[in-house]
Amino acid sequence: MLRQAGLDERAARASISIEISIDRGDKMPTDKVSVPADELANRIVKLQKALAAREMDGALISQKTDLFYFGATSQQGWLYVPAAGKAILMIFKEFERARQESPLEEIVSIVNNKKIPAVLDMYGYPSPSVLGLELDVLPTNLYFQYCSLFKNSKIEDISYEIRLIRAVKSEFEILKLRAAAGLSDKVAAKVPELLKIGKTEVTLAGELEGYARSLGHQGIVRMRMWGSELFYGHLLSGDGAAIPSYLASPTGGTGVSNVIGQGAGFRKIKSNEPVLVDYVFALDGYISDHARIFSIGRLSRELEAAHQAMLEIQNEIKSQAKPGTHTGELYEFMVSLAEKKGYAENFMGVGERRIRFTGHGVGLELDEFPFIAKGQQLALEAGMVIALEPKTIFPGRGVVGIENTHLVTGNGLESLSSFSDEITVLH
Repeated sequence: MLRQAGLDERAARASISIEISIDRGDKMPTDKVSVPADELANRIVKLQKALAAREMDGALISQKTDLFYFGATSQQGWLYVPAAGKAILMIFKEFERARQESPLEEIVSIVNNKKIPAVLDMYGYPSPSVLGLELDVLPTNLYFQYCSLFKNSKIEDISYEIRLIRAVKSEFEILKLRAAAGLSDKVAAKVPELLKIGKTEVTLAGELEGYARSLGHQGIVRMRMWGSELFYGHLLSGDGAAIPSYLASPTGGTGVSNVIGQGAGFRKIKSNEPVLVDYVFALDGYISDHARIFSIGRLSRELEAAHQAMLEIQNEIKSQAKPGTHTGELYEFMVSLAEKKGYAENFMGVGERRIRFTGHGVGLELDEFPFIAKGQQLALEAGMVIALEPKTIFPGRGVVGIENTHLVTGNGLESLSSFSDEITVLH
């Protein structure tokens, strides 16, 4: 750690306006540090190994979820992780909250991103020859700003390595995900109490979402893909559930307007039709993706049979999805099972624009690695967490199928949920 005097001298020479917070044991006590210091240190070490392997001098992290993952705060700022040495958290707003939330030692108050090179210099990090940025999500204007700030640096994408690191969950994260999945079960268990004939989708959604908030749902479901967004999930009924949308999802829904174009709408729920409750529970950042089918009165035999087929596909994959298995192979296996069972035309959508995936990683975001998708070559690892979602879409009739969040183990997939996968029929 640098001496305070040395920092003051450099700041004076550089004539910059920044505030340096050196760890002197003066952090305010708080119960809001949601990520332990050793957990954060392990994550940073993994990133530093990836930087060294890519022969990068450091990575500048600004995307909000990555910032939380490596810095334990979502306050506005930047985290510089050198290939060797201590990470520096530079906060624009709100500095005092970041100091309370993050266990990192080096936290700096900074007036804007133009001061980043000066801060790095004060900590003994010269301008990096090769700098890693999250180019998969970084806006173009910000990219040009960083090119200007680091004129002598070669900028490369570090997002793939970051996403690979985040894909394998620690025991700390798995506990968080288990807790979120348990609350998904509670939300599903609430549906029979609220589901009524004549109630609109959006009314039922609002009641259920209010209940989820009372359990601690954070109210935001983060996604990495540009232009993707979700509010809790999809609560859809009957033929409305089979209406497609722009979202990378087998289900769409009308939404409340064309501005939203997905999710619950004003359709009234009827008897003897499937009601899909495909909701995300986000607790302390960590996501459980969970879908169940409900109905008031029994469904047709055709829909019941299709739902049962999806459960069979899920159970087949649970034993097949072991460490070392390529995700693209799992996708093809699921597609072949659906075809053998007679659902090739309805599996994961209808027509040429059907979804070409059957599962996806979850963690702090809804669309994490790995993807159980066509052509994917990523091999499963123990500790990955996957939302597996075999569904069938029947235009004019509805959607049936299942979604559970699973942990990859040496024996296959372990479901983190306990609520029955069967159709819940109300009488």
